[in-house]
Amino acid sequence: MNRTILGCALLALATAPAHARERTPAQGFANPSAVIAAELAFAKLAQEKGQWTAFRETATKDAVMFVPQMVLAQEHLKDKADPANPVKWQPHQVWSSCDGSIGVTRGAWQAGEATGWFTTIWQRQQKGQYKWIMDQGDALPMPLDPPDMIVAKVADCPAGYRGSRQKRKDVKGKVVLGDPTQRSGQSDDGTLSWEVKVEPDGSRRFAMALKLDGQMTPVQVVEVAAPEKK
Repeated sequence: MNRTILGCALLALATAPAHARERTPAQGFANPSAVIAAELAFAKLAQEKGQWTAFRETATKDAVMFVPQMVLAQEHLKDKADPANPVKWQPHQVWSSCDGSIGVTRGAWQAGEATGWFTTIWQRQQKGQYKWIMDQGDALPMPLDPPDMIVAKVADCPAGYRGSRQKRKDVKGKVVLGDPTQRSGQSDDGTLSWEVKVEPDGSRRFAMALKLDGQMTPVQVVEVAAPEKK
């Protein structure tokens, strides 16, 4: 696992602008390895302290999850007991905005004989740590093959970007609240955006875009089917 984290860090360094390498992540630049570290710590916490305890401790107050309808995670998990055998998971990919205010992980999970995928959106907090603001996933008939190392992709920085001091004033990194069937958000610098919409039958569509080659480009679009009626 250490080699995986190192590979992610080296890739992030190689893809970052030259001036970004001279500054710390706290100054407003991407740090994919920190997002991966948050995901790995989340997974470890689930094994050590309990699955839902880990979800509560690492989520923001307005984080959402799906059951299959969208719910506020902190409210839904408030009194939920931890399962005896917590789910296990591993990140396979990470995407980051130029400024590092938002990172997105995707990977595989296992629960007994069941297996599937997950996507988690991480938001950098005021003190620099990451907490998740959206978590979703679904089952798969076959497990995902693990990559040789975690793949990192960083959005292009806006022209003349020199860190968080030049954050765009017309962009808000917070999650857009309101409609209980959909959420959307974007990084502080506007180089990563995401949205999720849930239909009445429980099916949902998630889409994420990065700024690449001067335009917002879809990099992940996932549709989850409605759960089978029992």
